[in-house]
Amino acid sequence: MRSFTHWTAPLPGGGRCEEAALTFDDGRAHRILILPSLFDEANKMRRQTVEIMHRLDLSGIDCILPDLPGCNDSLEPLAEQTLEDWRFAVETAALFFKATHLLTIRSGALLAPDDLPGWRYAPTGGSSLIRSMIRARMIAAREAGIEETSADLEASGRASGIELAGWHIGPQLFTSLAGSRTPVSGRLLDIEQGMVGGAGLWMRAEPDEDPEQADALAAMIAIGLSDQ
Repeated sequence: MRSFTHWTAPLPGGGRCEEAALTFDDGRAHRILILPSLFDEANKMRRQTVEIMHRLDLSGIDCILPDLPGCNDSLEPLAEQTLEDWRFAVETAALFFKATHLLTIRSGALLAPDDLPGWRYAPTGGSSLIRSMIRARMIAAREAGIEETSADLEASGRASGIELAGWHIGPQLFTSLAGSRTPVSGRLLDIEQGMVGGAGLWMRAEPDEDPEQADALAAMIAIGLSDQ
């Protein structure tokens, strides 16, 4: 059953905050925690992510999509978040929702805990994500008659933070992302875009969904779980 709920996320310094989560939760044996891509790619992929969750639900699999502090409907400031804080929040969410498996999407792979099996859909690192967001900002600035360079923008991001695609990324988070490549994972199986078919929806200009891609990805996961 699809529903919105809340969970208690940790904050730096020992604080706590209430964050939202979209769930398909009937208390079934297999429970997948979903870590979406970050920033603009998350917006472009959100409808597709929900379609994947719906198909997993039809296959008898519970799935949970939690907001992290500073993301989506969170009241916490994004500029104060760090990669390590988010990783700890993910570990907390996994325990809170009693997750048995994990599905990361794109740069969500950066936040994967070490102790859950599962899948990584088209995993990528933070450096490529930051480069694409900087490139998009430079194009928008050029159209407005403003010249910016990637070197200057990166230096600014590391020193004082930066706004990219409407996201105010703090200096610590920017530096961590800019220096991170796709992590190595021994417990998560990679599902590359070619296995799903078609082009990745994160490459489109606007948010979109693709039923055939959602069918393919959910089927791979359901078959994988049935073999366990």
